[in-house]
Amino acid sequence: MFDDAFYMRLALQEAWRYQLLTYPNPAVGAAIVDGSGRPLSVAAHKEAGGPHAEVLAIRDAYGRLTTDGSLDGCDDAHRLHRELRRRAAGLFRDATIYVTLEPCSHRGKTPACADLIADLGFRRVVIGTGDPNPEAAGGAGRLEGAGIEVAGPIEREACERLIEPFVKWRNGRFVLFKLAQTLNGVIDGGTISCEASRRWVHTLRTRIDTLLIGGNTVRCDRPRLDSRLVGGRAPDVAIFTEDPASIDRTIPLFSVPDRRVAFVRELPTRGLVMVEGGGGTLGALEGQIDWMVLFIAPFVKEGTCYNGGKNFKLLHQRSMGADAMLWLKGNDG
Repeated sequence: MFDDAFYMRLALQEAWRYQLLTYPNPAVGAAIVDGSGRPLSVAAHKEAGGPHAEVLAIRDAYGRLTTDGSLDGCDDAHRLHRELRRRAAGLFRDATIYVTLEPCSHRGKTPACADLIADLGFRRVVIGTGDPNPEAAGGAGRLEGAGIEVAGPIEREACERLIEPFVKWRNGRFVLFKLAQTLNGVIDGGTISCEASRRWVHTLRTRIDTLLIGGNTVRCDRPRLDSRLVGGRAPDVAIFTEDPASIDRTIPLFSVPDRRVAFVRELPTRGLVMVEGGGGTLGALEGQIDWMVLFIAPFVKEGTCYNGGKNFKLLHQRSMGADAMLWLKGNDG
């Protein structure tokens, strides 16, 4: 008997690596094991328009089971669906695929994953949770109709937590607060995060709808707030302040091409919003922040610390270069 929870956790762990980077798609992970329970692959959806987690896992498992490496690294979803159908027929008849989210059953920017899994004849599909998007749901029924055993939900609470941002922004907006600190809690005084953490933030900036920044942070740090580390588009910026006249227009963020800058007194009502600021901004937006991503750098120094009083629930943690990366949610959220 397979340890379904163990393999689903492998898929979850991989999916968290791309949390929010898949916007406007949900984060999804997949793992494949052979008939004896030997892991063949673990993969995750990486960005909207690219192959879904199931397809990448099948691609990698196919490469491991054969001597054909011509699909290695391919990220053309349509080509992968077409070639895997042609080359891998019968290869997975004893295999099980674990997916954190019900395989999609519709054709959008990419073909339906449920159709590919059914056509390849997997013995078993284990699902973490159902798809909350009615346009994409129905994959489990498609697979059962093809004679494939479907099990689940497995690790449902963790799988639903993974897609919480997707559910929230489908209903309006999702708000993430990004904060970086040293081991002793200092949040100011120049660069804190390592380059890997900064590159992740710059990548996320290319995905979001709006970057909201506190007025005091703009005045003190004079930031650029672009995505230069990854060569991506700079996000539109909303400056959270009651005194726009106090903001110096020569601050670098105003000179970034193709960017809109607005002055606001409240959060945008729709989309994926990332907030960058200090304790004042976090306190002012109390109750409106959905999650926080916290980078903790492994050194101490003198400076200002965030001293707000709030309890958090730890959703996920991982290393990001030299830093610790924590995904947090307020216990009252």
